[in-house]
Amino acid sequence: MHDNSEEIFPIVDENGTTIGQATRGECHGGSRLLHPVVHLHVFDKYGNLYLQKRPEWKDIQPGRWDTAVGGHVDYGEEIGSALAREAREELGLLNFKARHIVSYVFESERERELVYVFYTVTDCMPAPTDELDGGQFWPLEEIEAMIGKGIFTPNFEQEYRRIEPTIRFLNLPY
Repeated sequence: MHDNSEEIFPIVDENGTTIGQATRGECHGGSRLLHPVVHLHVFDKYGNLYLQKRPEWKDIQPGRWDTAVGGHVDYGEEIGSALAREAREELGLLNFKARHIVSYVFESERERELVYVFYTVTDCMPAPTDELDGGQFWPLEEIEAMIGKGIFTPNFEQEYRRIEPTIRFLNLPY
């Protein structure tokens, strides 16, 4: 398996308005064209956070632990539709209630993404598909102890720090 470098992504401004389109290869090849993605943080009823293991064939951060669900918004696709599609494709999650936490621009040396961040609480065990190398629920204390040790993607670590006060405020589970 590998990513389709010819897949078409919308190019957006910082408000999420589509202003053009480009291929995955262009967006991930150092152009820094801003493109939208969705992230879903999945908690169990005990407040543990599910993380996915990125496959070795991914073009960005292979083999590291990352947000439970993360994926690109297709050209012409709505944010909610992209979130539902990615959750189904990656973890087999259906009919979940997602709540928006924050949106922000993530920047690396290779790309710029407008990230729409959501969370949900589930009482079922996610079923990772072959898009992933598995996954597991992590206690928040264990995640915090492992940050900065090369286990998680830099994007996840940065996002976790950004949403951690909200997570604590929500006092999950609810």
